[in-house]
Amino acid sequence: MDRGVVLTDWHEYQGDWSVVNAGVIEEELITIYVNAIELVVFMASPCEQDYLAIGFLKNEGLIEGIEEIEHIHISRDGCCVDVWLDHAFEKPEHMIITSGCGGGVTFVDPRSELAPNLEEFEIDPQQLGHLFGMLHSPESLHANARGVHSAGLSDGENIMAMTEDIGRHNTIDKLRGICLSKSIETQGRILLATGRISSEMLRKGALMGCPIIASRNSPTSMSVAMAEAWNITLVGYVRRNSLRVYAHPERLRGENGKKANTEKRAE
Repeated sequence: MDRGVVLTDWHEYQGDWSVVNAGVIEEELITIYVNAIELVVFMASPCEQDYLAIGFLKNEGLIEGIEEIEHIHISRDGCCVDVWLDHAFEKPEHMIITSGCGGGVTFVDPRSELAPNLEEFEIDPQQLGHLFGMLHSPESLHANARGVHSAGLSDGENIMAMTEDIGRHNTIDKLRGICLSKSIETQGRILLATGRISSEMLRKGALMGCPIIASRNSPTSMSVAMAEAWNITLVGYVRRNSLRVYAHPERLRGENGKKANTEKRAE
């Protein structure tokens, strides 16, 4: 079976007992080294580790572009990623343990100010539900074992890039790495995520230039405040025919072109 899924036996009860041999999602410790310096250790899915490393370095502001990476190597067991830059590297001293599953970390205060997103992107609410339905292919880890998060980048019509991982933060880093490696523009696109949108998740999407960040799950209070300040449309609990907009609903329009009521409820 491909990396990311491991076969195992379990006892299943559905009115009677049976033994099932099928896949569970794989979890490994992935260590990223930069210029032979250990930078960070993740709990992650052991696939697309190079994209994870590239995207993490970009999202943390440790590189500006893919051209700074001279060489990247994944160890035979898949647990170590060596990144060599074309310049000297000094590991940041300050590290924040995030609220993420899988042991999320960041070296930047997620609340650090960013310029407001001025993109005038608009989309029908039901189209967001349709886009989420496109995230899981029959060959995906989710289809084979469940237990993973997904992230995708969309132009409103199609999924331009997508990835999966046990960690919701990891999916955004991997997605950024894919886009950098394949020269896919993230500015002005929709970021789709299946995990909770916390402050560091919102910041990752904001740094990608996404005017709309949507999730199947909930945002946190800090991510709502950040989205409001940075002019980002923050959407949660996206389903086929329903969703919740927590900040800047003006980018969403109904079937007849009608936009959400942007008036605040009276206190």
